[in-house]
Amino acid sequence: MRVLVIGSGIGGAATAWHLAGRGAEVIVADAARPGTATEAGAGIVSPWTSQWDDALYPLAAAAARYYREFTAELAGSSFEVVGGMVVSADDAELAEAHERLTSRAADAPEIGEVRRLDPAQARELFPALAPGLGAVHFAGAGRVDGHLLRRALLAAAERRGAKFAEGEVAFRADGTVAGPDGPLEADSVVVAAGAWSRELLAPLGIDLPVTPHRGQISHFDLPGTETAAWPVVLPRPGSHYLLAFGGGRVVAGATREADAGFDYRVTAAGQREVLDNALAVAPGLADATLAETRVGFRPGTPDGLPVLGSIRPGLAVSTGFGAGGLTNAPFAGKLVAAVALGEDPGFDLSPFAPDRF
Repeated sequence: MRVLVIGSGIGGAATAWHLAGRGAEVIVADAARPGTATEAGAGIVSPWTSQWDDALYPLAAAAARYYREFTAELAGSSFEVVGGMVVSADDAELAEAHERLTSRAADAPEIGEVRRLDPAQARELFPALAPGLGAVHFAGAGRVDGHLLRRALLAAAERRGAKFAEGEVAFRADGTVAGPDGPLEADSVVVAAGAWSRELLAPLGIDLPVTPHRGQISHFDLPGTETAAWPVVLPRPGSHYLLAFGGGRVVAGATREADAGFDYRVTAAGQREVLDNALAVAPGLADATLAETRVGFRPGTPDGLPVLGSIRPGLAVSTGFGAGGLTNAPFAGKLVAAVALGEDPGFDLSPFAPDRF
């Protein structure tokens, strides 16, 4: 069976890898665009502190569990378990985070040990942290470099026989696909084009309400500081975060801009928002080098849930992950690959069905 995957971000790359592993003849088609969400993702794999109580949490929890499985067989995935901290100066917020984590640990042992830390203990783990912040530490939080993970998935898919068509692709009204070098023929098509999925499907008369949500995320360098063991930091209240990689790199983000369209710019207001939030939580970053600020267009939906599954016979989608793509898309790739092959994915996709809109 030949399957065409349109899109080579983390969603498309994961789908292609799973399909090729199942013996499908896979073609991955994509055009280079600025602002792909994968290249500007933070890389936090830690859904358990979220306040999601809808269908998104079971998906994300299963996806976080799946990380341990699929990265064990994927060379160069870059995934590491480094632990995480919910930080706050408010004891009630820390108590709520502690209760949430411990209650979820029964069904998600990946959370690991959960313990309260006083401000001094928290700063031992993340030295740049503000002195007055206590923490709830949980051992199971992970981090991943989205660029390296995407590259690893595509390289592994290629080793499994996947082929690539680089350049613009478009649906014709009759359902065929025009590729950069002529028609792209397939028995089944998976659209995993992120924030560009809506315009891609429009010629078929399908209006999938996936829109770009701009995120601006900054990278700092701390020369001479070894940051590889620093945990993920999730401040309360708010949606901003900090995480570190080796070599003195610290990442802070991110803005959530639903009305910016495909405006690929670092804005003054966006940069200020990221810096203000980062330095309020970690004033020890004040003397760091602001190495770069990346811009990514995260594919958002009206209800905040991804879009996974079949639109019509021979056509499936995997998009709409919002800020959770690096966590959820590898597992979603496994599920949608099964759909594309006409199989039961083994997970309830009905809350994410494309026809719910």
